[in-house]
Amino acid sequence: MRTLIRGMGELCITAGLVFMLFVTYTLWGTGRYTQDQQDRLSDEMLSQWRASKVTTEKVELGEGLAMIRIPSFGEDWSFVVIEGVDRDDLRKGPGHYPGTAGPGEVGNFVISGHRTTYSAPFNRLGELDRGDEILIDTREKQYVYKVTDRKIVKPSATEVTAPVPGRPDRKPTDPLITLTTCHPKFSAAKRMIIFGELASAVPRVKQA
Repeated sequence: MRTLIRGMGELCITAGLVFMLFVTYTLWGTGRYTQDQQDRLSDEMLSQWRASKVTTEKVELGEGLAMIRIPSFGEDWSFVVIEGVDRDDLRKGPGHYPGTAGPGEVGNFVISGHRTTYSAPFNRLGELDRGDEILIDTREKQYVYKVTDRKIVKPSATEVTAPVPGRPDRKPTDPLITLTTCHPKFSAAKRMIIFGELASAVPRVKQA
């Protein structure tokens, strides 16, 4: 009996260690991967923006499209927005839905991001209030969007990504932004949706 109890205890300890290692990788290891990808993509994108020759080439899937900043999350909060929302794209950072509007364009600029793993770029979306700013930096412009609403919807509610959110039958007339992430945390049961509208566009402060 003592041998059995000792064996069960050792098994529980081993299982606990394996679980701790799994959690450590899930929260830290995936975040390290995303940070490495963000550093690389940021260097590549800023290098292209600094180039003397301005090109209008289409951003390829998996490449950096823009930079997103949310001032209420702190000065250091910023992520390169990836073109694409496939699994591999979202592991690099928040992703822009191909086919939706681009930064500053009339229509719905839709971005999706992880809420827990892979640096959890959208972990704090639930803290946003009406009027909070969402800044989108491109080569020449910084687009300032302001939050207008927040909703929790089913994963099947794809109408939130329509050019006019919730009204796929309407033609857009305004530049809008929509941020999407899983809800609640550590679950994909529902989606948290943040809506915003363009408030202004100013020249981007260019880094040296």
